Amino acid sequence: MEKGISMKNYLMKNGLLPDNSRRGAESRRTQGKKRVIIFFVICVFLASCAKNDPSKIRVCLDWTPNTNHTGLYVALDKNWFAEEGLNVEIIQPPEDGALLLLASGKAEFAVDFQETLGPAVARNRDALPITAVAAIISHNTSGIMSLVSTGINRPRDLEGKRFASWETPLVTALIKSIVEADGGDFGKVRMIPNYATDAFSAMETDVDAVWIYYAWDGIAAEVSNKKINYLDLGELNPLFDFYTPVLVINNNWAKNNPEMAKKFLKAASRGYSFASENPDEAAGILLKYAPELDRQLVITSQRYLASRYRGDAERWGEIDPVRWNGFYQWMYNNGLLEIEPQQIRGQGPESGFASGGFTNGYLP
Repeated sequence: MEKGISMKNYLMKNGLLPDNSRRGAESRRTQGKKRVIIFFVICVFLASCAKNDPSKIRVCLDWTPNTNHTGLYVALDKNWFAEEGLNVEIIQPPEDGALLLLASGKAEFAVDFQETLGPAVARNRDALPITAVAAIISHNTSGIMSLVSTGINRPRDLEGKRFASWETPLVTALIKSIVEADGGDFGKVRMIPNYATDAFSAMETDVDAVWIYYAWDGIAAEVSNKKINYLDLGELNPLFDFYTPVLVINNNWAKNNPEMAKKFLKAASRGYSFASENPDEAAGILLKYAPELDRQLVITSQRYLASRYRGDAERWGEIDPVRWNGFYQWMYNNGLLEIEPQQIRGQGPESGFASGGFTNGYLP
């Protein structure tokens, strides 16, 4: 389609839309064929516009909507993305995860985790052109949850207990580290393969302890008055105060659209700042887009995260390179990362590349 020509003129020029100067008697069959062709051309035209629209930004979530994502929905609902000239769509992740969708160019941003981002990039440096650009939550809010009845009050109490393992090297190494640091025998921990999405059902049937995000499963325990013990990973070992979740960008898109990336993060920052200052209203906005969620859980979780989005960082999204690289160095030392942190390259707006697979350069 020629640059600058309107849809109407294009259709008229190609004989697909009659103008007033050359009306004629056409058979029903001819008119029907033209209607089909017109419909097809309009679809192609709209698809082409969507594909080439530089303001179109797709954000792939890591999971179903929850309070980790509230700031994005706030910015969308209050038209803060639109004020920056952006057309933002929030999409659900495919079965093979958000990172592959992002790396393939089918999304511009994605929500994921530091603990999976580094190893993925290290293994597929050419195939995964992605970079972390913002910490959604300033400190790790994940840890080990168990029912009080199991008596797991500290890491070494996991001896003889059934731990729900996702059967990944990271889970094994991390549990081994905290148990042995507490004087326990990791060999006595029963690592049970378990992929249940309902932590409470798992603990009441197959296992004694699970790795959870307190802002969701921990708060769910509070709301339902379940008595639990919780071992905070970041408190057990500062190296485990890693960033989870984070916003990740497609490097190829970022290289060509650095200002768009900055505008997106400016609006997202406004969204998370609003959620911090107005947790109840922000919870209502999330529920508007995900009405299937439990209202009391969302409100309580939102209040819990309000002070934790930014935490002690200078600004929302800021990633501390010492903490980021410290965790990756621990992974490297334990054979969980194929290359050292400084060799993980990402896309930075000023230098052209970012060391460690993250950058703060797009933040407002």
